[in-house]
Amino acid sequence: MINVLASFRGTHEVIEWLMVVLNAAAGIWSLQAHRNKLFRVSMLSWLTAIAQIMVLVHLFSGVALASSENIEVPKFHLLYWSAAALSVGVIYGYRNQLENRRYLLYGFTGLFLMGLGIRSMILGPI
Repeated sequence: MINVLASFRGTHEVIEWLMVVLNAAAGIWSLQAHRNKLFRVSMLSWLTAIAQIMVLVHLFSGVALASSENIEVPKFHLLYWSAAALSVGVIYGYRNQLENRRYLLYGFTGLFLMGLGIRSMILGPI
């Protein structure tokens, strides 16, 4: 049973780092695509989608980890990941209204989500 819980925690941490790195990459690439049309390729859309889905995957893995270990999650950790999940939903909702600034929207969103991930790891790790 201990090995399963240890792997749950390890999986949660790997997902968190993947979310941070993918959102950083998507954010930087999107900001470059805003300035230079050569960066506007379909792979950017895929990377952005995967990076934002990783936020939700991390959220659900955290819920599974907390319930399996029966621990109280630090408040800052809950705050940052709730904000991250809500941000993904808000960005998805506004994507059509900001079509002419799409790359700026996804660029700054990626960097914002990266920052939330790093901040939650520093201030309120599980």
